[in-house]
Amino acid sequence: MKFLVFGSLNIDLIFSVDHIVCPGETINSSALERSAGGKGANQAAALAKAGMEVYMAGKIGHDGDFLLELLQSYGVRTNHIMHWEGATGQALIQVDKTGQNSIVLYGGGNAALKDSEVPAIISSFSAGDIVLLQNEIPVSAAVMRTARERGMKVCLNPSPFDERIADLPLELADILFVNEIEAAGLTGLPASQDFETVLEKLAGRFPKTEIILTAGKEGAFYALGTLRAKGDIVDLPVADTTGAGDTFSGFFLAARERGCDVTESLRLACKASSIAVSRKGAMASMPFAGEVF
Repeated sequence: MKFLVFGSLNIDLIFSVDHIVCPGETINSSALERSAGGKGANQAAALAKAGMEVYMAGKIGHDGDFLLELLQSYGVRTNHIMHWEGATGQALIQVDKTGQNSIVLYGGGNAALKDSEVPAIISSFSAGDIVLLQNEIPVSAAVMRTARERGMKVCLNPSPFDERIADLPLELADILFVNEIEAAGLTGLPASQDFETVLEKLAGRFPKTEIILTAGKEGAFYALGTLRAKGDIVDLPVADTTGAGDTFSGFFLAARERGCDVTESLRLACKASSIAVSRKGAMASMPFAGEVF
């Protein structure tokens, strides 16, 4: 079983602030850090640190070569990452004193991906392999269709949730990972709606899809048909929530691949993400398999 993460690779510029800046406000940052990021790269790192055989596909500029080295250090295969002459994707991240974050993205190489580049990459994989996607690249729809034609399993985190989601063939997803914001966008319900109600509406809309709704301190909820399950977090001090959802999805899929049932997979994924948010950074904060399994 091979995992393909087809998605974004970013250079993260992380500003440590007292509070997330308001419109028209200028504030000081107590620290600045440059690190590797992008939901795609984060998902690949999480799967690799969980012990899976994972390949990353995407596009970077030559300013992002350090991303390749870092991913390779975790065990990610990077031969499907392409170079172009422009800049690598960028993320400007504010992290406040409570650990909450606010992110501004610049597409760079991520936005330069083309549908015509997808088939050659998917051809390296086989029926039964898994592709994991987000909504930070313009070729996600092509990847979903091509992967399903290949017989691969399609897993999607529709984040960030924006108008492009309407163009995705969501019915092709075998697994949907959503948080409160993404769930609200897909159901039309307010983000303040109770999680069980949101989950039921999602399950009704996607009856053949495994739905995993991550809910912060409330843990994670699962639905497929009439099956329901829940996982609880490990209560640890929060240092930085960046990459928590990517950690969860990587370790949930890894747990399933290890033969764990849904309930145990939710528990382990919640444990992994709880560990991650107790540490600073995105990839660096993610635990290794031995800390979770």
